[in-house]
Amino acid sequence: MQTETKNSNFYCIGVSYVKADAHTRGKFSISKENQKLLLKEAKTTGFDGVFVLSTCNRTEIMGFAEHPFQLISMICKFSGGSVEEFAKISYVKKNQEAIQHLFRTGTGLDSQILGDYEIVGQLRQSFKMAKKLGTTNAYLERLLNSVMQASKRVKNETKLSSGTTSVSYAAVQYIINNLDDYNQKNILVFGLGKMGKHTCKNLAEYTHNKQVSLINRTEEKVEEFVKDHPSIKKANYEDLTSEIAKADVLIVSTGADFPTVRKEHISTNKNLLILDLSMPENVAEEVQEMSNIMLVNVDELSKVTDETLALRQQEVPFAEAIIETHKEEFNEWLNHRRFTPAIMALKQSLEIIQQDEINFHKKKINNFDEAQAQAITSRFIQKITTQFVKHLKEEETSVNQSIQVMAKVFGANLETINAEDN
Repeated sequence: MQTETKNSNFYCIGVSYVKADAHTRGKFSISKENQKLLLKEAKTTGFDGVFVLSTCNRTEIMGFAEHPFQLISMICKFSGGSVEEFAKISYVKKNQEAIQHLFRTGTGLDSQILGDYEIVGQLRQSFKMAKKLGTTNAYLERLLNSVMQASKRVKNETKLSSGTTSVSYAAVQYIINNLDDYNQKNILVFGLGKMGKHTCKNLAEYTHNKQVSLINRTEEKVEEFVKDHPSIKKANYEDLTSEIAKADVLIVSTGADFPTVRKEHISTNKNLLILDLSMPENVAEEVQEMSNIMLVNVDELSKVTDETLALRQQEVPFAEAIIETHKEEFNEWLNHRRFTPAIMALKQSLEIIQQDEINFHKKKINNFDEAQAQAITSRFIQKITTQFVKHLKEEETSVNQSIQVMAKVFGANLETINAEDN
């Protein structure tokens, strides 16, 4: 059983943009359906406290295990990556290092584009899925709540997210910076997920191009979107090939698990700029090899640097200070939680002694005031347990040794105590 016990540790294992390029990350990307299958298997095999995060920048599993390989094997089983390749590009973070990583991820400090807060919503959705499938626990619930509080403060109290910088924004900036007559180019956006919507909105806001078309497999979604964005034209999915033939720029934001743009979709010999915002990559390799195609993926787009990012960099120390505050609060809760079994065992032992003494004096003393004796001795019990908690919290205190001493003195049941350090 890989439960949150003295035999398990909290791990974060995964791959990210730091060591893996977009193509390699695509191999380890886990679809929503496979994420559900992974979590269901984790529950069946006894894991307590596991959730999965798979975005264009990273794929991670966070949870409790006796050994990180238990999580690594799952990430490889439900993605297209191998254990051997994972070993070359992965990271394994344990306990406090894993906690720190999650705080940095959730506040945008570990995003490929510094301060990109899209990860916050993705984290929330990933945890929501795990909770629905019954693979979360009190530890993860409290940790995610702390991360979200820190994220909210970083966004509201610092300028880490000042300006507009995201992959969809970077795509539009790439067009502006690299095409002289970008306002006269035919631009086709393929895919109307969250990324596609942001891309269309950024095109409308930062350009004066009136030749932007939108195409999506579910055409009803396009019809609804263009009602509120009249500068964007609707295109029919069945006309994908002919629409691509008319385009000078194709922005792919389909977010599928397979290539949605293949060689048979390219019927033109004219130069075509393709910006692939999807993970895994949704433009087939055979398209990339065509001489008239210039392909730019998320890694290239994430290199967009400007004054906005320079300003954000100055805000990092303020964000880190906020993280430290919330991390300390979480660890304080963790310590309280770690000590609770020991404190309860001690309190129960003292209450048994208390009742024995009251029963003894009831027999020996006439008109013995049991209520008064109960109140006085209960106060002593409270003072003793308070002092015990204070003792356990001191930095140099050996928790296990202290508990063993108290157990010998007061008869606390060691079997009920789980006081292993996290």
